[in-house]
Amino acid sequence: MNAPDTDATWASLTEATLASIAASDARRLSVERSRVAPEVREEITEPVYSLKNRFSFWERLIRRMEADWQVEGQYPISAYSNDLDSRDRLQVSLSELPDTAQAALAGLLRALDERFMHRAEPDGTGELRPWLRPSSGTSRHGFWLRKPRVIPW
Repeated sequence: MNAPDTDATWASLTEATLASIAASDARRLSVERSRVAPEVREEITEPVYSLKNRFSFWERLIRRMEADWQVEGQYPISAYSNDLDSRDRLQVSLSELPDTAQAALAGLLRALDERFMHRAEPDGTGELRPWLRPSSGTSRHGFWLRKPRVIPW
């Protein structure tokens, strides 16, 4: 599944903003490379969890929800948990960027968050809590307390 809104935003970013993002992604790449065996380390040239990828993961989740999960392939609850975790970490990554870069990406994040809120509802009974496991160090944003209106599991 594509992430056209993320792609369009990235295409509109200034060189200065892209440079800020590249510096952030370089730090992320260093972290990801430090977690693998030395013989694999040099093979990794881009971070899996780059800022653009995190936006794309979030957008793809929302597009799946908007399509009532009628897309090809499986989407296990662990993927939902990973996408929520990535959304939390997206907030942290953004906060580390210069204000101008944050401002350039704020509209996309706000629009995606609003779309998520429209397709999710409060999980008042805690139906999903036993299966949602945020990683340590995440903020456990309010999105964790919501569930898709249509549950695919």
